This record gives sequence, structure tokens and C-alpha cells, in this order.
Amino acid sequence: MNLHWKPGLFNPVTRGLLGSFGLTTVFAGLVMPVTLAQTNTPMPLQPPQSNGAAFPNLPATGGPAPTSSGELVRLNPSPDPLYLPTRPEEVKIDLNQPLSLAQSVEVARRNNPQLQVIEQQLRQSRASLRQSEAALYPNLSFATSVGANDSALLKISNQEIQNQFNNLPPLQQFLQGRPNTINTFSAPASASLQLSYNVFTSGQRDGSIKAAQEQVRNAELDLQRQLEQLRFDVTNNYYDIQQADALVRIAQAAVENSRISLRDAVAREKAGLGTVFEVLQAEVQLANNQQQLIQAQSQQSTARRQLAQTLNVANTVNLSAADPIQVIGEWQLSLEQSIALGFRNRVELAQQISQRNVALQQRRVALGNLGPQISISATGNGADDLADSSDPQVGYAVNGQLSLVLFDGGASKASAAQQEASAAIAEAQFANFRNLIRFQIEQAYYTLQSSDQNIRTNRVAVQQATEGLRLARLRFQAGVGTQLEVSNAETSLTQSQSNLLSATVDYNRAISALQRYVSGLPLNPRNITATP
Repeated sequence: MNLHWKPGLFNPVTRGLLGSFGLTTVFAGLVMPVTLAQTNTPMPLQPPQSNGAAFPNLPATGGPAPTSSGELVRLNPSPDPLYLPTRPEEVKIDLNQPLSLAQSVEVARRNNPQLQVIEQQLRQSRASLRQSEAALYPNLSFATSVGANDSALLKISNQEIQNQFNNLPPLQQFLQGRPNTINTFSAPASASLQLSYNVFTSGQRDGSIKAAQEQVRNAELDLQRQLEQLRFDVTNNYYDIQQADALVRIAQAAVENSRISLRDAVAREKAGLGTVFEVLQAEVQLANNQQQLIQAQSQQSTARRQLAQTLNVANTVNLSAADPIQVIGEWQLSLEQSIALGFRNRVELAQQISQRNVALQQRRVALGNLGPQISISATGNGADDLADSSDPQVGYAVNGQLSLVLFDGGASKASAAQQEASAAIAEAQFANFRNLIRFQIEQAYYTLQSSDQNIRTNRVAVQQATEGLRLARLRFQAGVGTQLEVSNAETSLTQSQSNLLSATVDYNRAISALQRYVSGLPLNPRNITATP
């Protein structure tokens, strides 16, 4: 199987895990499907406008964000990665810190544990490359030894010689003189210097180095991928907080409207113009809205803690959103331009090519076991006995070695076959990622189109529902309407506000998803155009 690849085809800017863009969003306990609207002719998307009126921004509830990066340092966790709080006061939240989206991304890039793990893995890969490149150089080793020996066997031999001399007659002892004994003590000293080098390895050395280089490349791509994914995850978590904050405000407004309706119903009942049934209806509506408010507050707390987990802030810090809910930008690329840019930028495709190259180089290393191996070595040595008067001596040795595996039971070929399969897997995964990337971009693009249309529709619906509630309340106060009409009008207003919120957040999520799936684009694209 042949896969042709051109260098420089990818131009990734930043890196993370593949995720799919969700098509459903939960609002106050209701699952609201987002319709995929597909047009026949893809056109650039513009921010929603209606008769020149600006999009109604929803203010943030968290308060002002820090004005400098230095103020974000206090959000950092303990510098000890093994720190584990065990007392309640160590995990009690005592700081509610509003953050902008850009600040959230900054804190995540500094503190996210998964990002730190991948950075360490990159360091491991680079160290492994340096280890492989060491085979390009000869090995030089030095050894020396100094000792002291006093031989018991030589002492016994000297004693026997002395005993034999003592048994001789005195005249013979005189004529022979003192017996010759052996020196039993010695102090040997030696040193050696060895130089060795593998002259020819049948491609094993070169294959190992190139495989290590590809692994470093793959680790660098993975770091870029994780940076991209981290930005995407932080952005989604931030939009979850914005959405939860808005749902709390909508629920609070619904509760307040229900209280007004209950007050009017009680006043009409006391004046003899209304009935107890209408009062009961108003009380039930208030109770339902209060329950939705409690659920929204719970979702708000959960969303804030989710962002705190992703950012890995201190245990005593709670985060909130400082940015208002508004359309973050426009997408000026057509669908086809977005897909082509995604194919060109996505590091996941480059990773598969890198993994394929690693497998091919490792196959080369495996087959190198069957080829000849040539090595040379040179050794210089010196020795001396420090206990005598002899001069030290030096020597040398030069060796050349040729080795060839004649039969290994098929182990090398089996290992090569495994690497061939790994290369084929990488090629298949390349095709799979290519199809996935196209689907992700198309899914996000269609969601962006439908959300754009829904914003325009729901803005009008909110205005109409607001006016409908006002008229229903006037009719009820005038005695020509019913409490049920007011309750229905309140429900319609709450639903239309939730729909507008849903469309706005879905629009922003689609922009964020396109940034992730196309990759390498700025966080808030105001004017994104096709690259040449």
C-alpha cells in the first residue's frame, strides 16, 4: 500500500483529543434538538442582525475580570503535585473569581495536568532521540586497577626451601650460601583504554535514529493537538457557565412573573372578581418556576466546578464568567474552504503519517538483524608491579569483527511483519481521520447555519412573547382574560428566552468547533478569510 505525502502540507498552530460536536443542548431540564439547516449554495456567515438593531447582549453575573496576568497567579494550585488536602478548611471555597474566556485559556495552558503530562512525554521522546544518536559516535572506555597481594602459597614454598636448607650439613650450607626465596608481596597496577565503533549495522543504526526522530515529531504534534483540544474544552466549559448563568436569570425572572400573577390572582379573588381555582393555578405555576430555578442554580454550580477542574486552579477558588453572552464573531469561509483548510492544518493526519514512518523505520531495524554487522575496536593497556624495581610496560590490541545471523527461527522477519501491519493500520487510520474531519467540519458548519437562523427567529419571538405577556396580564386585570392565559404567556416567554439563549450559545459553540476542527485559527474570528 503506497501513501504519498508532501512535506509542509500541514501548518498547525496549536494542539488535544478528538471530540464530536453535540447536537443537543439541555435547558432547564428540557432537551432541545438543534436542526441542521443545509443550503444549496454555501455562503459566508455573518453575525445575526435585525433591522440594524444590535444583538441584545446578556450581561455577565460574575463581576469584573482581573486586569493583569499577575493577578491570575493566585489561582494556581499548590506547586507540590503530590499535595493532598485532608482537612475541610483546606477545600472550603473562599474566593469567587470572575474570568474572561481569554484568561481562562491562559490559566489552562499554565496549569492543566494533561498538558503537563504531554510536555513530559515530549521530553522523553527527545531524550530517546539523543540516546539513539549516540550510536553515531564511538564508545571510549577507561579502566584501571591497583592492588596489593601477599601470597600464602609462596610463603609455604619459601618455608620449604628454608627447611631444606636447614637440613643440609653446615659445610654445605656455608658453601651454598643463603637460599633463594621468592618475594611473596606484589602491588600490581594496570590501566587500559578501549575505543570501539560499529562500522556497519545493516541499516539498524540509521533506522533507529529516524524512528526516534519521527517519535519526537509525533510528540510535538500531540502537544499541538492537546493545546487545540484544551482551548476547545475550556471554551465549551466557559459557554456552559454563561448558559447556566443566563438560565438562572431567566428562571429568576419567571419566578418574579409568577409572583406578580399570584398577587393579581389573590387580589381578584378577594375582590370577588376571581376564583380560588385561578389562585391555585398561579401557586402551581410559581412552584414550577421555583423548581426550575433550583435546577438552574445546580447546573450553574456544576458548570463552574467543571471549569475549575479543567483549569486546575487552587482548591479554595470558584470561577465564574466575566464575559457577556454575545455572538463572538463571524465565519467567512465557505464549507469547501473550511474542509480544505482542515485537511491542511489538522495535526491528527500528520500524526498518522508520523506513526507510519516510525513503523517503516522499525521494520528496517528488524530486518537489519539478518544483515552483517561490522565493528572495530582498539585497546591500549599498561601494567607495573609497584613492589619491585622493574619498569612499567605498555601494550595494545586492535580487533575487527564481522558477525552475521545465519538463522534466528524467523524472529526478525516476524518482527518486520508486525511493523508492516502497524504501517498499514496508520494508513487506514489516516483515511478514517480524514473522513471524521470532514464530518466534524460539516456538522459544525450546519449547526452554525441553523443557529444563525434561530437567533433571528427567536429574537422576534422574545419580543412577541413579552408583548403577549403584557397583554395577557392587562386582560386578566380587566376581567376579560383568565389566569391560564397569563400562565401560558409566562411559559411562552420563558421558552422563547431559553430558545434565544440556546441559539446564541449554539452559534458560539459552532464557531469554537470550527476553530478546533479547522485548527490553527484565532480564538475570536471577526474576519476569517481563506488562505491562499
